[in-house]
Amino acid sequence: MDAAFTEEQHEIRRTLRELLLKRCGPDEVKAAVRTPPGYDEQLWRQLATQLGLPGLALPTAYGGVGCGPTELALACEETGRAVLPSPLIATAALAAPLILALGSERQRTALLPALATGELAGTLAVPGGQLATALALTGPNDGDWAGGGRAGGIQARVQDGTWRLYGEAGQVLNGHTADVLVVAAHTGGFARSRTLLFLVRAAALGPADGADARRGAGRGLPGLLRTRQTALDETRPQARLELREVPAELLGEGDGDEAAVAGALAATGVAAAAALAAEAVGTADTALARTIAYVQEREQFGRPIGSFQAVQHRLADLYVTLQAARSAAYYAAWSAGRGRSGAEGATGPHGAAEAGVGALALAQALETLRAVAAEAVQLHGGIGFTWEHEAHLYFKRAACDELLLGPVHRLRARAAEEAGLFAGATNPGAARDGSGATDASGARGRSGAADGSREAGGGGVSPASARAADGSGAADGPGAAAAADASGASAGARAPEAVEV
Repeated sequence: MDAAFTEEQHEIRRTLRELLLKRCGPDEVKAAVRTPPGYDEQLWRQLATQLGLPGLALPTAYGGVGCGPTELALACEETGRAVLPSPLIATAALAAPLILALGSERQRTALLPALATGELAGTLAVPGGQLATALALTGPNDGDWAGGGRAGGIQARVQDGTWRLYGEAGQVLNGHTADVLVVAAHTGGFARSRTLLFLVRAAALGPADGADARRGAGRGLPGLLRTRQTALDETRPQARLELREVPAELLGEGDGDEAAVAGALAATGVAAAAALAAEAVGTADTALARTIAYVQEREQFGRPIGSFQAVQHRLADLYVTLQAARSAAYYAAWSAGRGRSGAEGATGPHGAAEAGVGALALAQALETLRAVAAEAVQLHGGIGFTWEHEAHLYFKRAACDELLLGPVHRLRARAAEEAGLFAGATNPGAARDGSGATDASGARGRSGAADGSREAGGGGVSPASARAADGSGAADGPGAAAAADASGASAGARAPEAVEV
């Protein structure tokens, strides 16, 4: 791993930062969220057409820039720095990677170029508020996370040779303005129920219908009702989708493969977590910088409050935490894209990432943003609680991002499970013999990485577990140790020696 950024990556950050400094200040953000779509459409078109922002991680064969998750994460860090309200995460980190990974060649050719240029916006709709579980960030996505059986969630069935969707989904990112909806739905009835992904092309509307849909509560396709929901963080607009026999198209070819869908969702979750983590880091960086500038100007007892040692210690702790979160986010983005064979040859959104790296980086970034935002409000004093000041933007972003793909403790638990940290833990229900040894059925966790024997220095913990815990073998990049340390989970205690009585 080369930890240095390339000149192209530096240019992406530099150009985006300069544009957002001119066009996306706190006042512009507050004005944009009050519009029907919830963001500045003119600024979004400029970011899409001039900078190719939504197509950064898409191959050039489909109209993209041909970069990867690292470049997307760098861009998200800059948009997070400005707390930019936009459909970037929904389009570039959720919808487009799934279409690239699972879609047929016809679907890719028809949709990805338009998504890359900003002509269309997309999103992923998961019923029941189970987005984090669907992306395998807070738990395995091999269960009924989309609502199962004959009721609940979204159901799909074939009628007159066309797929029809029935159900509803809430908390859908940019769901009231997205032109392409990737919808998770159950099919096969009660006995053979399986979860697949479907495409709903809301962009096929007429001009009048499309305008109605963008106003937040309009009917687009027959049977589709999209309503913008009230959210604590207005810079992250969400919507409720109600589908009543809405025509849809199966994402992919054939009858659909549930295992492939689960794998694509989990892989997309790693890159999406890295992008959201980088965005949180950018937001925290701005909040910290503004707080430092304020304490240098605000005077109390005849001197700037920033000169007091207690304030300096608090800010120093936040700075150290922020740098660790930044390193973890960068490493997660690099890990998400390291399996790519190149922008032209990639057949999916990214390669095989290190186990748990996305959830771990996101947990560290969200925790950091929460701490920085809280201190920003506190150190700004009375003005930090007012609507006129921008501190509330950072605080609301911290609270809502954790609700979106969190909470933090579940992200950490999932990362530890994927890394096999608890593979050697004793199963309380396992049978024991006279020596106190646990049999193989109880000694193995989900990953099956540990048995009762002790390898050199292993203590019942697999090499992968030790590597993920102490960061020494994760990779040769500087972000690896920070990503591991950020988890707050230890490597697992060595199993106690048997004592002869």
